[in-house]
Amino acid sequence: MIPKEILKKVRYIELHTRHLVNDVFSGEYHSVFKGQGMEFAEVREYQYGDDIRAIDWNVTARYNHPFVKVNEEERELNVMLAVDASRSGAFGSFEKFKSEVAAEICALLAFSAIKNNDKVGLLIFTDEIEKYIPPRKGRGHVLRVIRELLYFKPQSVRTKIATGLEYLIKGLKRRSIVFIVSDFDDDDYAKPLRVLNKKHDVIAIQMLDKREKDLPSVGLVKLKDAETGEEIWVNTLDKNFLKLYSDYIEEKRKTFLKEAKTIGLDLIQIDTAESYVEPLVRFFKMREKRFR
Repeated sequence: MIPKEILKKVRYIELHTRHLVNDVFSGEYHSVFKGQGMEFAEVREYQYGDDIRAIDWNVTARYNHPFVKVNEEERELNVMLAVDASRSGAFGSFEKFKSEVAAEICALLAFSAIKNNDKVGLLIFTDEIEKYIPPRKGRGHVLRVIRELLYFKPQSVRTKIATGLEYLIKGLKRRSIVFIVSDFDDDDYAKPLRVLNKKHDVIAIQMLDKREKDLPSVGLVKLKDAETGEEIWVNTLDKNFLKLYSDYIEEKRKTFLKEAKTIGLDLIQIDTAESYVEPLVRFFKMREKRFR
């Protein structure tokens, strides 16, 4: 039995993201993600300026007047949401955890997809494959995806991004749009990420929180690794420590950014303290210009 507060949150997310889909992302999704090819739609009379290669000679001969074939893009796409559910997502120094913001972003993408008659699937992973929902259409299916993102309790707390990537490499038979939602605080996943990006249209959504990099100066505090449980006492009044810690986190993020550029991976960075709408809009507009 799903708790009432989860159903209430699902309803809130549906209403919130529906507004964004209709008012903010209307047309953006369609223009950014192209279909798998072209299919025949109809024939019509030739008009000045039409490509003569499109002339349908059988119909033209029948009516003794030129007609052209009109093709349209095959819109149906597979959209896969691959979400890192390790314990590091249960962090948030502002209004929401990274995992909660991730769920809202996934809902926005999912409703944008079904509005364009595309299929949506979900992969939840940690260092194991926790949950897989095959791509399907429809509002009811998307609501199930959102419920799983909010309600599902993973068996593991650790991260191994390569596990999720390798599962998708083997499991996705049809070329798909793959959104990987994670903080990417892990190692040894560059190779499968490169392979997946060659086979599919991959977009990485990196969930960040400012407080993970910039610790407050509040004196002696105990830090706990959410995934390993390891604890350590640190003095946040020590400026040298704060700088070393901040530089360490910044270097890890720069390494991932460099790797993303090297393999040509599209990347959206989301700060949980700020609106996720602006980064998504910027990405859509940038990508639209690239493929125009």
